[in-house]
Amino acid sequence: MSYAGYIWALLEPLGIYRKNGTFQMGELHAQGEALDGVEARLEELEREMCLATAGDWGLERVAGLFRRRPVAPTTERLRAALAALLRIGGDSFTLEALNDTIAGCGVHALVQENGVPNEVVVTFPMVPGIPKGFEEIREIIEDILPAHLLITYNFWYVTWEELERRISSWQEIEERSLDWEGLETLVLDGEA
Repeated sequence: MSYAGYIWALLEPLGIYRKNGTFQMGELHAQGEALDGVEARLEELEREMCLATAGDWGLERVAGLFRRRPVAPTTERLRAALAALLRIGGDSFTLEALNDTIAGCGVHALVQENGVPNEVVVTFPMVPGIPKGFEEIREIIEDILPAHLLITYNFWYVTWEELERRISSWQEIEERSLDWEGLETLVLDGEA
């Protein structure tokens, strides 16, 4: 029901407004349309001001609070990344909290202590070699990690031993039409 209907239902028992052929109903409709517009705007504000439901300018405003935009291809992942960044507080510098924040930003990396004070190692467990877009990923990680830490990035590469365990011959590689990227993926997927 529109607000014009609500206003009519509220005023009808008073008997001072007639429904048919009067300018009074036009006035009620005009006021009702204005209130309908206010309600629509308030619904939009309510939706966009909550990170869990924002989908347009609300997300952009929250993302604008940060120096770098999180890596997120979808609205849902952007919401999760922004929520992860907003969780950073004074007690957010445990390894678990740091890894949760980095993962929430859409970066598939793992931060680990290496036993040396003020040093950490960042690895990319499911990405052979240097990840695509590494410079942007590095900037995001370094924005999240405390500034006093020395960060070492470790990358892994497929070894011949791993390939020999999964592939029996060069002919099998040719039959599958695998390039080097395909071989790395094969090792990751655990296929044989």
